[in-house]
Parts: sequence; C-alpha cells; structure tokens
Amino acid sequence: MPTATLSSMSDLLERLRSRGWRLTAQRRVVAEVLSGDHVHLTADEVHARAAERLPEISRATVYNTLGELVSLGEVLEVSTDRRAMRYDPNAHRPHHHLVCGGCGLVRDVHPEGDPLADLPATERFGFAVSAVDVTYHGLCPSCSADRHPAPSSGA
Repeated sequence: MPTATLSSMSDLLERLRSRGWRLTAQRRVVAEVLSGDHVHLTADEVHARAAERLPEISRATVYNTLGELVSLGEVLEVSTDRRAMRYDPNAHRPHHHLVCGGCGLVRDVHPEGDPLADLPATERFGFAVSAVDVTYHGLCPSCSADRHPAPSSGA
C-alpha cells in the first residue's frame, strides 16, 4: 500500500473533521497527540503530551475524549501488557501488534494472509469467530543489543 495512503489512514484529526465531530480545543489537542503511525499511548501519556500543548486540559477531559473516540470507532483500545490500556488511532486498517518485552515499544504490523482463515474448523469448538487479535512479543533491536552486547575486540 502506498505511503501516502498509510499516512492518511492514521490521520485521526482529518477523519474526525470529515465526520463533522465538534473539535473543541481540548478534543483537537487529544486528536493531534494521537495522530500518526505506530502511536500506542496510555491515557496518562496522552494527558501529559496534551498538557504540553494545552496546559489547562484536565485528565478527566482526556479520558472522556478517549472514550468518545473509542465509541466512534476512530481509536482502538489495545491491551499489550495486561496493565494500562493503550490507544491506537490506526482503527481503519486491520493490523496486529509487535510488542517489545524490554521497553514496551509497540509497532503496528501487517502480515500477509488471513489469521481467521488459519484457524481450522476443528479448533473453533463451535464458536462463530468474528475477529482475531494477534500480538507478537519479542525484543526490539535496542533492547536485544542491550541484553546481548557485541563482544569486545580488546586484548
């Protein structure tokens, strides 16, 4: 898929404008903080970044705005570490997540194939399966290098 299309798919602010969503200063700053590729922030991270742009924004406003965005289907709630929920603006292109067990970095990935089709009927146990949520776990290059430093060539 072309890069321009990927960028426009993650442009939350533009999608909200096209829906006619009322963009108050607070809503706008939350959308701006979330806009982009590979964005997976916790509510507290969204609040901290939003407060840098709009110091008077309250934590409650951020939580309420995130809830509205999830209800609209414009942002996904993602649980990658069984702790804080993360918010993903890439809600309109099916994808999975790659999570670093060292630093918590989350990346969107788009493997080929259909994971729903990969589940044989004998393993569905009568379920009418409607969605698949795949999370890959590992170490990012930086954490991997920290845990397995290259041998030194000193004598």
